Formats: sequence, structure tokens, C-alpha cells
Amino acid sequence: MTRTLYALSGTDKARPFSPHVWKTKLSLAHKGLAFDITPVGFTEIPRLEQGATRIVPLLRDGGKLVSDSFDIAVYLEGAYPERPTLFAGEGGKAMARFVEGWSQMTLHPAIVRIAIMDIHDRLDPVDQAYFRTSREERFGKSLEAVAEAGRADLETFSAKLEPLRHMLKFQPFLGGDRPLFSDYIVFGALQWARIVSPHRLLAEGDVVTDWFERCLDLHDGLGRSVTAA
Repeated sequence: MTRTLYALSGTDKARPFSPHVWKTKLSLAHKGLAFDITPVGFTEIPRLEQGATRIVPLLRDGGKLVSDSFDIAVYLEGAYPERPTLFAGEGGKAMARFVEGWSQMTLHPAIVRIAIMDIHDRLDPVDQAYFRTSREERFGKSLEAVAEAGRADLETFSAKLEPLRHMLKFQPFLGGDRPLFSDYIVFGALQWARIVSPHRLLAEGDVVTDWFERCLDLHDGLGRSVTAA
């Protein structure tokens, strides 16, 4: 069966950077499922699969189309129950919902402010125009003003990781002894920053850094297949 994952990329099509795409890439690898990547720019997304989605990742699994990284994980868990679990039961799925909310409400906004110009500069011109217009409308200010505010986020980002830091004192992964989808959620956010921005958000010797390095090594080093900015 052919699987295709549509992944958000900039000018360099070999460097997909979306945090949500990275969640799905690791989820597919976790399940041991082969897949091909089709890189797309922001402005190409509405034309994918005859207008099937407004967001990526979008997974085509044979005749099935699934969008949204969490929905894809749930689909994979149900479609391939004999393969390694992404949730380890309903409790794990509920925990992943909480982790996703924390990541998207706490980590993602800070990363956007820190890396917004880095993201813009890595896009094709047509996508740069879309990105600038849409993000300036969202923030109510210029990209440059958002980036200026992001300087403060660099100083406070480490503190935002304290809940993760606390949990990792007791176990090597959020999932326990082995990673689960919850790990891929947070990894996706930090991998996004690693790929698009030269700013280093993790300090040497931090338990979060050690966890992130373990995640980079998972599935034959899938996370390291794209180098840091």
C-alpha cells in the first residue's frame, strides 16, 4: 500500500518544518509504516487532493485521507492495532490531549514569536506574501514587531518547560519507559524551532535536552534526518 504524507516545507523541500508534520512522521515510524513525503508550500495546501484540507499534515493511506496530526494518530492506532501503540490505552490518549493543549497554548506561541522572521525567510516568495499577510492580521502588528517581542520569549522559554522537566525526573519519556504520541507532540514543537531558527532553546545538561536528543535518535535517527538551522 502506498502512503503519502503531505508536509509543509519552504524553499528547501528537503526540510519539512511543521511541528504537526513531525508528530505524524514519528507516529508513522512508531507504527513501522512506510510512507512517502510530498512537500507543499502554504499556498498549495487548498489544492491538495481536490481541496480535501486547509491544513497539513494530510495523510493518504491507500484510499483513506486523514488530516490533523492528532486525528491521524487516532486513525493509525485504530487501523493498525497489531503494531506498537501510540497511546497505550484511553488514558494515554487523554494524557496526549492535555499535552497537546499545553504545547500549543504555551510552547507554540513563544516559538512563533522567536522564529517568525526565520520562518518567513525560508519560504518561497508567494508563500512569504501569504505568511506575512495572514500572520500580521493574526497578531495585529508587523512580523518585525512580533520578532522584536520574541526577544523576551528567548529569556523565558526555559521556564515554560518546567512541567516537562519535572516529569522527566522520573522516567525517560512522557510515555514512561518508551515514547508515546505525547512525546511526539512536544518533540514536534522543539523540532520546528530546531529546523527553522538558529536560536537555541535548550541548554546543555538539562533533562529536557537529554530527552530531546533521545527523541532525535528514535526510529533510526528520523529526527536527525533534517539538520539544525
